[in-house]
Amino acid sequence: MMITSSDIYEPQEDSYLLQKSVRQLAFGRVLDMGTGSGIQALTAAEIPRVREVVAVDINPVAVEELKQKQIRKMTVRQGDLFEPVDGQFTVIIFNPPYLPQDKGIEDCVLYGGKKGWEIAERFFRDASRYLLPDGKILFLFSTLTNKQKIEEIVGRYLFSFQEIDRQKLAFEELFVYEITKTPLLRRLEARGIEHLTYHAQGKRGMIYKGRINLNQKIKSFIPSRSNYVDVAVKVKKETSEAKETIPRESSWLERANHRGIGPKLLLATEEFVVTKFISGDYLLEWLETHSGPEGVAVLHQLLDQCFLLDQGKISKEEMHHPYKHIIVTPFRKPVMIDFERCHATEKPQNVTQFIEYICRLKPVLEKKGVTIDIALLREAAKEYKEGYASDSFKKIIKLVSS
Repeated sequence: MMITSSDIYEPQEDSYLLQKSVRQLAFGRVLDMGTGSGIQALTAAEIPRVREVVAVDINPVAVEELKQKQIRKMTVRQGDLFEPVDGQFTVIIFNPPYLPQDKGIEDCVLYGGKKGWEIAERFFRDASRYLLPDGKILFLFSTLTNKQKIEEIVGRYLFSFQEIDRQKLAFEELFVYEITKTPLLRRLEARGIEHLTYHAQGKRGMIYKGRINLNQKIKSFIPSRSNYVDVAVKVKKETSEAKETIPRESSWLERANHRGIGPKLLLATEEFVVTKFISGDYLLEWLETHSGPEGVAVLHQLLDQCFLLDQGKISKEEMHHPYKHIIVTPFRKPVMIDFERCHATEKPQNVTQFIEYICRLKPVLEKKGVTIDIALLREAAKEYKEGYASDSFKKIIKLVSS
């Protein structure tokens, strides 16, 4: 699609509403994302307390037109969102395209995606790394974008918000939010965890993916990408009533790690648990796409892990339905995750619970040429439960074979 000067978003009610907040709050180093006509960047450049302005737009025509103005302390760059940006900013301004896309019509100036909020989500996914710890984002959107969804996205990426202005129009209402990093996000980044993005959520916790430089404490060390490790950060959901979720998770994961089980624990506080990130597929999905002998080998590894937990008198409590509690890596190594429900017991049930799960996997395994005799397997599990002996465990292993 050819882009012309007519594709530059000219100032309208939303622009002028946001401009008021820019005049009041812009200072330091300012980034005007999706600058368009440059109204916010030009406004910021006029403020004495602003020392530098970087204006970015995906439209090369808009960039060239703004460059012609040759404003002191303002740099104009062309690219998609943060693509051409470096460094961090005190204030980031963003008036994104926010309308839901009309079918069959393309207009990058107006439409924020199929539902109107997709560009905003892409923005918040990367915004933190470009925002100083005490910096702020001045963000404008409309009721047509879905206010609830915008607030959900902001919270999902560990930002907090407050409404600082609004304006009612004929068919919509405009909002200006001041968005800042939550104390939790600032503490995580202070620990060297960066590039945090939302990954998943469970009943009690939210999972974020990030990365950490394991050599960050060596001052003379020059960081390189090879020294970064992808990490998973688990924090308690605000809606969860389980106060001890995070401390319990870290305590039991540390004990599991001593037995070679679970993702490696890297850092833990009362607020969050940081582990090495495990990439791969959930167990059932993995079994459905791999051969019978490969599947049996993975089940044997998991039974071994269950046996080790039993020997340590640790009950994980989810092994009879571990649908999202086991990830199989590309190296065919199964890794148990989520240890928040663990507890100590004289009669752990990890092996016996997992046998019940294997019994339910019979149709999947038979398609791969793996025969499971449920009656014999349950009888072996009953024998094993009487004394947790290694000999009875070996019988179970033999019964799970291709």
